[in-house]
Formats: sequence, structure tokens, C-alpha cells
Amino acid sequence: MVGSDAARRDPSTGPGSDAMPGIVLHHFPSSHYNEKARWALDWKGVAHERRSYLPGPHAPWIRRLSGQTATPVLRLDGGIAVGSAAIVDALERRFPERPLYPQDPDLRRRALEIQRHFDAEVGPAVRAAVFSVLLEEPDYLCATFAAPKPRAVRRLYRAGFPLLKGIMARANGAADPQQVERAFERSRRALDFVAKEVGPSGQLVGNGFSVADLCCASLLAPLVDPGHPDMARLRPLPERVEAFLRRFASHPGAEWVLGQYARHRRACCAL
Repeated sequence: MVGSDAARRDPSTGPGSDAMPGIVLHHFPSSHYNEKARWALDWKGVAHERRSYLPGPHAPWIRRLSGQTATPVLRLDGGIAVGSAAIVDALERRFPERPLYPQDPDLRRRALEIQRHFDAEVGPAVRAAVFSVLLEEPDYLCATFAAPKPRAVRRLYRAGFPLLKGIMARANGAADPQQVERAFERSRRALDFVAKEVGPSGQLVGNGFSVADLCCASLLAPLVDPGHPDMARLRPLPERVEAFLRRFASHPGAEWVLGQYARHRRACCAL
């Protein structure tokens, strides 16, 4: 599910030990929107705790924490930021070092404009394209989503998949073949966009790494295999997944995504 980009305060303690001081990211390990939040935290070198959830069973916990059911959610300084854009904004204000917002007003406006477009249009399209493949590989999908959980939880999640498949397909835009076809086309157009917009510095806006690069690279990451541990795919890959990756592998935009990961994706700062 795509999170809201609104940041707000939350008086509840949420699940577990959230009442304790600290910075806690509540996330799906395999989600590209969640990867955007992880990358922002790691880019700024912010030590934090990560709590992972299973899609579906996550809903009551995240609703209790934030009043809605989408991830990522960040607890920071006693407040709650919901959605990757709100998390980036909260981190930018709280930790101004290694800024993601360009100083120049025009460049900042352009970077945020790109982020809004990718958050609203490209992220959902990439997700629909990916889910159209993963839903046909239930063993692999369930193993991917439940990888951090105990074996008993992984087995239970797989056993319940037939009941969840239709819900997942509808929630992620993968139930309608025509919608899936449009999702693939939007994903390719997004790769066209970054290949066209990248400047001599290798970045999309100005000469430095910005929120535009962070957003585009993370939301396009499922189309490639970036190799970073936070987005590593389980091996071996099913043939359908390998074919999906081959579909985009030679695109210059995919090469740009891989380059951003190689140059700018820092090591994990999770505790």
C-alpha cells in the first residue's frame, strides 16, 4: 500500500516498545516506497531501529501506530511521519547534514516536482508490474515477504496465500490485465525519463545527489537488481522474475538506477 505524505503527531505508544526514545522505521522490507525511506535514513547516517511487517497482517499494528495502514511510518522525536515523502521532509528538517533538498529554490522546486510525480504515478505502476509477476510465483512471493519472520510464521503466511491473492492483486493494481499493461508502459516511460533528464554530473537536478535521484532510483529499483542488501532478491530467482528483469536490463534508465545505487547507496544505519 502507498503511504500518505502527510506528517503528523501521534499520542499512542503503538506496538512493542515505541514509547521508548529512539527513531523507529516501521516498514515492509521488500517495498520500493519503504526503500526510499531507508535510503534517506542511511544517506544521512541516522541510526535507527527497523521493524518489519507482513503485508496484510500489518494493518492493525500500523493503524494503531499512525491512524492508517500504509507503510513506511517513522517515529521521530515523539512524532509520526507517514509516507516516504513526509519521512524525507522530516529527516531533512531534523538532520540538515548531507541535504537532499537543493539550496537553489528553482532546483529544489524541480526536485520536489519530480518526487511528487514519481510518488503518485511511477511508484504504483512499478508495483503493479512487479506484482503481476510475483502473484504467479506464490512460493517465492511469500518467502520474500516473510523472510525476516520465524519459520512457523512463514509457513502460516504461505498457507493463507490463496485467501490473500485476490486482495493483493486488487490492492496493488495487478487484477486487471489492461491495467497491468499500462503499468509496464508507465514503468518504461519512467526509465525513458531518467535517461533523458540525467545531466553531465549523473544526477537529475543540479550537480549533487538530491531527493529527485533518491526517489527515482528507489521507486525504479524493482525493475532492476541493484545488489544492495536492503533490496536483495531471494535466490534462486524463478524464471518469471528473471524474464521480468531481462525486460528492462538493457535500458539506459536501468543502468542509471544501478549507477545511483553503486555511487550513493550507503551502508545500513539500522541498529
